[in-house]
Amino acid sequence: MVRPSSVILKITMAVSGILLVLFLYVHMIGNLKIFLGAVDFDHYAHWLRALGTPLLPNMWYLWIQRAVLTLAVLAHIYTAAVLTIRAKKARPVKYAHRPKVQGSYAARTMRWGGVIVLLFIVFHILDLTTGNLNPVGDHEHPYANVVADFAPERWYVTLFYALAIISVGFHLWHGIFSAARTLGQQTMKGQRRAKAIALALSLVLVVGYLSVPFAVLVGLVD
Repeated sequence: MVRPSSVILKITMAVSGILLVLFLYVHMIGNLKIFLGAVDFDHYAHWLRALGTPLLPNMWYLWIQRAVLTLAVLAHIYTAAVLTIRAKKARPVKYAHRPKVQGSYAARTMRWGGVIVLLFIVFHILDLTTGNLNPVGDHEHPYANVVADFAPERWYVTLFYALAIISVGFHLWHGIFSAARTLGQQTMKGQRRAKAIALALSLVLVVGYLSVPFAVLVGLVD
């Protein structure tokens, strides 16, 4: 069996990551429609279900999107695991006086952040997609589902959501920078620019996603 080269794996990891990042931003923009009110937010949610009709049957676009995103997540996890294993095998001996490599907090917590994000994806699907864990769970009223989900008495859900989104931010910060290097950005000036862009994009994502649960928590959205 031919094993894919590390270069191919890194490119696959970068491309799958970019696909997931693009989805996160589009999804964030959609989430922010909640500030326009229940009518607009529910209309947007229903529009997503009908997207692609009449060419596609109702809900097919969402299922195609979910299938593509699932494949991207699996590819991202697989390539990350294989590259990590290969890196460990390439350095099987720990040197007693080897200097500690200094890295960003985002880089050092990349793996744990990935685990938290994976758990959050599972919870998020059961909560706001299938409705099994949501207090309302009404597919016809997505606005009510979100408001009920982040109600003050469910502070633990908001806390878990915040932890997951911050983890996504750190993961994205390091991931965008790594993807830029993998796809050819090697100069010092280019790497500094990539770090700054990665930080800015991560902050926008975190603030955008966290604005919704905290607006519900403090009563700005009800």
